[in-house]
Amino acid sequence: MSDTSGIPRRRRALVAVLATLGLAAAVASAATLPANASAPTPPSGWTQVFLDDFNGSAGTGVNTSNWQYATGTSYPGGPANWGTGEVETMTNSTSNVSLDGNGNLRITPIRDSAGRWTSGRIETNRTDFQPPSGGKLRVEARIQMPNVTGTAAEGYWPAFWMLGAPYRGNYQNWPSVGELDIMENVQGMNRVWATMHCGTNPGGPCNETTGIGNNVACPGSTCQSAFHTYTMEWDRSVSPETIRFYVDGTQFHSVNAGQMDATTWANATNHGFFIILNVAMGGAFPDAFGGGLDSGTQSGVPMTVDYVQVLSASGSGTTPPPSGSRDAYSAIQAESYNSQSGTITETTTDTGGGQNIGALANGDWALFQNVNFGSTAATQFVARVASGAGSGVSGLVEVRLDSRSNAPIGSFALANTGGWQSWRTVPANISSVTGTHDVYLTFTSGQPADFVNVNWFNFGH
Repeated sequence: MSDTSGIPRRRRALVAVLATLGLAAAVASAATLPANASAPTPPSGWTQVFLDDFNGSAGTGVNTSNWQYATGTSYPGGPANWGTGEVETMTNSTSNVSLDGNGNLRITPIRDSAGRWTSGRIETNRTDFQPPSGGKLRVEARIQMPNVTGTAAEGYWPAFWMLGAPYRGNYQNWPSVGELDIMENVQGMNRVWATMHCGTNPGGPCNETTGIGNNVACPGSTCQSAFHTYTMEWDRSVSPETIRFYVDGTQFHSVNAGQMDATTWANATNHGFFIILNVAMGGAFPDAFGGGLDSGTQSGVPMTVDYVQVLSASGSGTTPPPSGSRDAYSAIQAESYNSQSGTITETTTDTGGGQNIGALANGDWALFQNVNFGSTAATQFVARVASGAGSGVSGLVEVRLDSRSNAPIGSFALANTGGWQSWRTVPANISSVTGTHDVYLTFTSGQPADFVNVNWFNFGH
């Protein structure tokens, strides 16, 4: 399923199994999946261009057809201490980088009796990961950060990130060639950071060395105590071109070409990228949060990686959110949300084809920004919906304006329509609305099971 579509509660291929196990208990969140879960099947319109599920015998190294080891304390001719002030020596030893025999990679920092640290850093051999013209690229990994917090975590710096291909072999052209940090964490904090680095250092249009970033707490379980899925989606189907970052399917950061001059953006993005997984120890980022290695830092706690997957989509994939306003009185495709929580996106069999959002249950939502209602008040809401919910399962499809905490301006109830692709158009009265607003579709039910799919919606007078 599409991770940009959220945390799936229901996967269509597993409906019969989930009906037996219980929907909410079976797939309540990405963190509840087993440690050796396989990478999700690419959604309609997407093609898998790279996958490593890290299957192999316990204690063996990574597949060198996919990965190369970066060793020592710098690239040849590159800045010392990997340019960040970290103190570990990277090795290709299976003590630091190995498979666990259960479908996972472990990168483990270790301190020896003399207080010296070793760890691991692996990079894809491929350097050509970028979206096709007018299309999209999705890079994701399911990771449990080192399960260590507090004083014992001081200096830990796990990361899942990408560097622009021109950096390999040059090592002096950062940050102009681009860096995309999909997941970084320091000090065992329950936060995930995502950042784009670009431009010149220091300062410049990308605020280096900080970059353009944001951070958020891991949803549900902490970043350290459970697996979460970290995703970057690079979208060339919209204007301005946009790079979005997600944790467990919920977007928490984006950077677009309009935030800098055209030359800076082109230098950072008009080429392929390679992927990096590593656990650094010490350095500027941990130091910025009052940390740094000391005698209390615990040795031997790994970052565990379930899979790394790269997907590509042509310009004919899921409808992207528009760059301007939306017309309230034309069909708004449900999969064109600007942000969401808890949904999946899938191919619909409804008339006209396209995509729908599904796996919608209590507490899920989708945001559609800049919906223009004009000066004549809208008084009606219409949605194209379907439901294969079990007997006695129903819920409300609600419309809220500008904040999910605002009261609904209207809603309708829905129960089983005859199947998850058995579509009907349902109207509802709403309070009068004019002007331009952010519209939230929210889904409320008295029980945890999925109860509705949505293909499109609009408003009327």
